[in-house]
Amino acid sequence: MPAVISGTAPDSIACQLGFKKGDTLISINGQEITDVIDYMYYSECETLEIKALCGGQAVEFDIEKDACEPLGLNFETYLIDSQRSCKNKCIFCFIDQLPPGLRPSLYFKDDDARLSFLMGNYITLTNLNQKDIDRICKMRISPINVSVHTTDPQLRVKMMKNPNAARINEIMRRFADAGITMNCQIVLCKNVNDGKQLTRTLCDLQKLYPAVNSVSIVPVGLSRHRKGLYPLESFTEKDCAAVINDIHKIAESCKKQLGIRLFYPSDEFFIKAGIPLPDEQYYDGYPQIENGVGLSTSLLTEVDDAVSLLSFCDKPAECAIITGVLPAKLMQDIATKIALKRPRLNCKIYPIVNRFFGEEITVAGLVTAADIIDQLKNESLPQRVLIPSSMLRAQQDMFLDSITVEQVEKAIDRKLIITGCDGHELVEKILDERLNCDV
Repeated sequence: MPAVISGTAPDSIACQLGFKKGDTLISINGQEITDVIDYMYYSECETLEIKALCGGQAVEFDIEKDACEPLGLNFETYLIDSQRSCKNKCIFCFIDQLPPGLRPSLYFKDDDARLSFLMGNYITLTNLNQKDIDRICKMRISPINVSVHTTDPQLRVKMMKNPNAARINEIMRRFADAGITMNCQIVLCKNVNDGKQLTRTLCDLQKLYPAVNSVSIVPVGLSRHRKGLYPLESFTEKDCAAVINDIHKIAESCKKQLGIRLFYPSDEFFIKAGIPLPDEQYYDGYPQIENGVGLSTSLLTEVDDAVSLLSFCDKPAECAIITGVLPAKLMQDIATKIALKRPRLNCKIYPIVNRFFGEEITVAGLVTAADIIDQLKNESLPQRVLIPSSMLRAQQDMFLDSITVEQVEKAIDRKLIITGCDGHELVEKILDERLNCDV
């Protein structure tokens, strides 16, 4: 795909050279620019020979600049190239469990190494060719987030239905030798890659430390739309406790040998097992928090800090928090902590049962507007109603079922207050007041 320019940054080198919208970047120092990674990598040099099409005419520029000084070119698409999709048919893929009729973007299966580096997306490595692997090593495209699931080649092929899945150990060893940092995840499926298979996978990944920097283990999500798909079961409370125990056996050994646990069960395992969440030290700086691992502990820690800034006051405050079934107790615990300083706080928690995807889905991020409306339309809600931003798409205007925030507000006759995963912000929005952060 041509690197078509959409504009330039003000006062940048590209602006001074006169690049215009519609011009095309051809090459830098003789290297063809095929995507944003090429552009970022080759434009870092201090001396550049640039070839381009400007106004339909071939032109060349010789440039000297400071190392890493940006050229200032913007392109028609973020990647310059098109986004790469996944060719696997994983037995646990959540996209295959979506009902029809959702917006088209939700059905796209991403497996793009460039977005793993740039945006933190997880990739399976199955859709990389040898040229892709060589380029990652040459350019030191790091870190990369890898969906491992298992290091048993035959089992991985079975789980992903892609013969390339068997190359996982070979490719990860190649990356480790090239100095590429990898954060990994394991989607755990009951009676498939758990038990002895999980132990094998963790032991294999430990051997790749420090290239393997962290590993999260998350339970498979099962919607009610699994007709014709591989039969999978949910983890019970007892199962979750057993998984945590299996992980801890190896993680504690890593802590003694390496100084970090390396392997971290997701919050969902702890909550479903009825085991108290670990403290902050457990997560070794939260290397997997972007994957939701340790998010509950981080939130509680921030809430404790925020509550410490509050003065005792009997001023009344009232709100509702809409959330999923799984985090409902966490939200109630947070309200209880705040009430120690604000005893007249009336914070009602509304856990929304997920009928859209099925009651096995309990996280807040998969709650839909239709379920919120159906379950709250006859409730006597406080004037202030909070929802987590994770329920909405990036633009913060629409739920998974393509119903807008405005439509939900109209249906329940309440304004929705969107809050992130920062504990200070959450306390402020629950109380509708700014914290005194200078205390």
